[in-house]
Formats: sequence, C-alpha cells, structure tokens
Amino acid sequence: MRAVRFHEHGGRDVLQVDDIDTPEPQADEVLVEVAAAGVNPVDTYFRTGEYPPLGLPMIPGVDVAGTVAAVGPNVTDFEEGDAVLGTGIGNQQYYGGYAEFVAVPTDRLAVLPENADLVAAGGAGVAGVTAWRALVDHGGMQLGETVLIHGGSGGVGHAAVQLAAAAGAHVIATAAPDYHDRVSELGADVVLDYNRDDLAEAVTDASKGDGVDLTLDHRLDDYLQFDADVATTGGRVVGIGENDPAVGFDLSSSARGKDLQITMMSMFNTPELAAPLRELAGMIDAGAFEIDVARTYDLDDAAEAHRAVMEDSFLGKLVVTP
Repeated sequence: MRAVRFHEHGGRDVLQVDDIDTPEPQADEVLVEVAAAGVNPVDTYFRTGEYPPLGLPMIPGVDVAGTVAAVGPNVTDFEEGDAVLGTGIGNQQYYGGYAEFVAVPTDRLAVLPENADLVAAGGAGVAGVTAWRALVDHGGMQLGETVLIHGGSGGVGHAAVQLAAAAGAHVIATAAPDYHDRVSELGADVVLDYNRDDLAEAVTDASKGDGVDLTLDHRLDDYLQFDADVATTGGRVVGIGENDPAVGFDLSSSARGKDLQITMMSMFNTPELAAPLRELAGMIDAGAFEIDVARTYDLDDAAEAHRAVMEDSFLGKLVVTP
C-alpha cells in the first residue's frame, strides 16, 4: 500500500510517500480502508518532534474514516463493510491515517450510518471529540446557557457550534466576516467579528443574562483575560490550545471575583475515545452534525496540507484522501 511517512523529525520536506506492506489487524484491531484522514495541527507537532512518536518511520494522521476491510480475532462489534470513524492514532502508539489502509484499535472507532459522507467524516474525529469533551464532559453545558465559541469557523469551533446548538444553548461565536453566514447556518445565534474593537461589550450584550456561562477557548494566550471579563458569576472556561505557552491574566480579580472555573484539556486524555465518537455518529445519522471540508489533498500533497493547516484561513477541515 501507499502511505505518507517521515523517517526523521523536521519540516514538511521530511514527508514522503512510501510503498509498504498493508498492516494485519491485531487481536483487538480493525483494518480500515481509508476514505479520508483529517489534517490537524497536532499532526505537524508529531512530525517536527514537539510530540515525539515512539519510533520512526511514522505515518501521520490522528483522524480516519473509511470502510472495514478486515477484523482481528477478538473483534465482535465491527464487521467487514462497516463504515467507521476513528481518532487518536498517528501518535506515540499507533500509525496514522495518511495511508491507503490503517489498523485501528476498536476503542478508537465507531460505526457510521451507511449513508455517511466518509470524506467529511475523515475530518470529524479531533474536531468533534475535542468539542464534545470541552462542552459536555468538562464544561457541563446545560440547556439554555450562553456558550461562547472562539473561532467558530475553525475545525473544533464549527463542530462546537453544532453541539452547543443541538444541546439548546444560546450560542455566540466569533469568526471572520466571510464565514458569518455559514457559522449561523451551523447553529450560532450570534456571530461576531473577532477583530471588532468592542468585542467584549458585544459578547456581553449578546448573552441572555449578565455574561457568558461557558466559553470554549482555543487561544488562551490571547483570550483568557477576555474570557474572565465577559463571564457571568460561576462561569466556566475550557481551554484547548494557545499560540504562546505563556498564558495568564492581566487582572486576575476578574476571574476570582466571579468564581471562574478554568479547565485545561487535551483530547488525548479522553478515557474512551469510542464513547464520544459514537455520540457523533448518532448525531450524523440524525442530520444534526456535519463537517465542512474546505479542501482535499492526495497523499502526494501531504506537505502542502501541513502548510495550509498552519498558515491558511478556511472554514471547517482539511482532509487527505488516499
């Protein structure tokens, strides 16, 4: 089979397409014929060595969707021909989805409905599970609460908008003006330009009470103080990322005075990845969740996909299609 691999850590030029043996599924694994693999910033971190894999060469790609081609001897919940969605691969333990086939443990997979768009599903794993964990598991999102989604047009952001809307939240999202209409279609009640000078006032005015109940923040270095300023008393902030690791408050009393709860999270700490994946698959089946695919890339264009995911502006996800 053909697979993208890197034999050493480094820039995008270390990515190459190799002809290698198709993997055999182990006892609790499923062999997936890959339809698409989402392109995520974390894929580039494994490539550069910021998140070092267990051994080289490594196949990148944390996300995958496709069709079951074979199952291991202990597998009972999946069978050949099933459409599946997976995430949590392409890291220290498991080879990733930038390949024609990949062997995936069953605790990182869920069965998709037969009519699912497998290319779109290839970008659903990291985005959907991160959003689910942030809003539901860590954030304790409740019906009718005001939820602020920073970066509502991004991969996690546009997934989070849909989850919050489906849960009956009052959803405020920030995004570039070009994406406002689509973010509204996905379920945001209010979409604001993140560059406006009066953003904090606009967010507070758009809330249904005296501030935001729950905030999903993907750039804590830019917005943590902002999150505290717009929060209601007892508000919660779930942080999923930052550009600069030096994260802090300019005025911590804004947070302390509101009993603000702040949770930092990583999708890779999810106890059982299959559980939120099954929830997402159910929402896909019900027509309540979808992934917007901005662009697709061949295996040969994986380096360009890695550039784009870190440098370009787009709504939704980028995916590699073998």
